[in-house]
Amino acid sequence: MDQDTYRRFYAEELQAVCRLRSHTLVDAFANVPRERFLGPGPWQIRTMDLMNPGAGGYYATEDDDPRRIYHNIAVAIDASRDLNNGHPGTLATWIDSLRIRPGDRVVHIGAGTGYYTAILAETCGASGSVLGFEADARLAERAAENLRPWTNVLVSHGDGTELAGPADVIFVNAGVTYAHGAWLEGLAEAGGRLLLPVTAAFGHVGKGFVAQIERTGDRFSARGSSLVMIYNCTVARDESLAASIGKALMSGGVMKLRSLRRDPHDEDPTCVIHRQGACLSAAEA
Repeated sequence: MDQDTYRRFYAEELQAVCRLRSHTLVDAFANVPRERFLGPGPWQIRTMDLMNPGAGGYYATEDDDPRRIYHNIAVAIDASRDLNNGHPGTLATWIDSLRIRPGDRVVHIGAGTGYYTAILAETCGASGSVLGFEADARLAERAAENLRPWTNVLVSHGDGTELAGPADVIFVNAGVTYAHGAWLEGLAEAGGRLLLPVTAAFGHVGKGFVAQIERTGDRFSARGSSLVMIYNCTVARDESLAASIGKALMSGGVMKLRSLRRDPHDEDPTCVIHRQGACLSAAEA
């Protein structure tokens, strides 16, 4: 089989395993050459244990045939830093949940070398746009070069807190403890969506859950979904919230999330993770 056929099989396997609803997203995984964003092989494949951050390690593919990376596996960008091109099934599920439509304005924070930025660009189409942010200068440079064929993408070296204009979708691809005000204010008022991995740090990675937030005017609805282990973000981290994050995971508070409250208030029993201006709450929006 040629590479196009392998990519199509890989994309349809993700569709089946992850129950992806967006056919445009499936086509994106079939069309974007992953090897372009990983450098020459052989590649280092990450083995990981979600319940034991830092466990596992890497093994090398047996050769540099790109077929080796068209599986539901995380591939190292920099194994010395435990920095990976993420697990496709996990990110595909998150992207699918954001309901990206042709023409959407998308922000990707934590672009890495640009693979999932390209997936987002294919999903929103030529009529849409993607603004990718990467805090690591060398990775941002690599991403910009890798993404040259996608004319609807702009890559910036930064932490994603400086947004120009409203975004229909903001995808934060790194662990935070709260929603940064710039991201909340940067969401389109009519249905802007924010995906946020909320994590307590264990070294350079964190473990927690995914919060999905949607804006309607001045109201922000929220819900908790999957468990996550992910690299820490360079902003929006307040480690004093770690105990609340752990409690939300252990007590089932994650599944009680209904809103993100921006109004000033004292902590009360509805507060799942309380922070002024960005309180994840069980109260209705």
